[in-house]
Amino acid sequence: MADGNEDLATLQAAARWAAAGHKVAIATVESAWGSAPRRPGSHLAIRDDGAFEGSVSGGCVEGDVIVEAQALLASGEGQRVLDYGVADETAWQVGLACGGSIRVRVQRLADDGYPAALIDTLADAARAGHSETVLTDPDTGQSRAAGPHETPPETLIVRPWSPPRRLAIIGAVHIAQALVPLAQALGIATTIIDPRTLFATESRFAGLPLDRRWPDEALAEWAPNAASAVVALTHDPKIDDVALAAAVASPAFYVAALGSRKNHGKRRERLAARGIAEADLDRIHGPAGLAIGAEGPAEIALSIAAELTAAWHKAPILALRR
Repeated sequence: MADGNEDLATLQAAARWAAAGHKVAIATVESAWGSAPRRPGSHLAIRDDGAFEGSVSGGCVEGDVIVEAQALLASGEGQRVLDYGVADETAWQVGLACGGSIRVRVQRLADDGYPAALIDTLADAARAGHSETVLTDPDTGQSRAAGPHETPPETLIVRPWSPPRRLAIIGAVHIAQALVPLAQALGIATTIIDPRTLFATESRFAGLPLDRRWPDEALAEWAPNAASAVVALTHDPKIDDVALAAAVASPAFYVAALGSRKNHGKRRERLAARGIAEADLDRIHGPAGLAIGAEGPAEIALSIAAELTAAWHKAPILALRR
């Protein structure tokens, strides 16, 4: 599935163009095979004057899709389904000679195509960290959000929409330096929170958002949602405890802290003394990470990334807990 942050940004750009008075089309990768560079669900927004945002092929067929989208907007009705593959002469002409094939559906940004209200629904779900499902009727080209507990009929095209995941790492330590690229490779937006300016330096975390406030203040603004994870790595109770207290008060799907079982037991006692309920304490994965025999920052970071991923997918992980 395509990255939720990128696709939502594309759709929101389309909504802004429409609000400014432009006619807009939404192109979506419906299916892909082989080495096609973009996965199903990827979006390209096309304005009536040819401006565009996003991608359906990484540049291979965008030119042809834009021309077809402009023609659709000029007609003011219907949809277009475009197929490109290595055996297709058009695909060779526009650049898809990479051994793959894609099907792209082009809809107008309109109530009888891809409704602007649907973009608002997806944006609301992303803010809350909730999943959504977009259903498209292949005959009419109309898309809508699936209803609660709806089982879509097989005649509809189903596009699961996962919310953008976020990770707040408490502590600009060596393990954080190893965990950041792993999280980014998983498509998780990552922020480092550490009030110790000696640790939280641009030279150690180049290009990454650094928040040098205390974790309770930083997390209050960061606002963990149901697609957020918080991992405490400092080993300093003054910093970790306030972060964990804020995290378990949120709907974050994964909360973890580094340290031995003995240290985690003492951590639970301190947090309980703060008035945190036992059920909330049980949400904290401690020690953080799966028991894979990890040694050193890189392997510990890997174990944390694996446990975080298992928690996101609600996979059974008790057998590999530390």
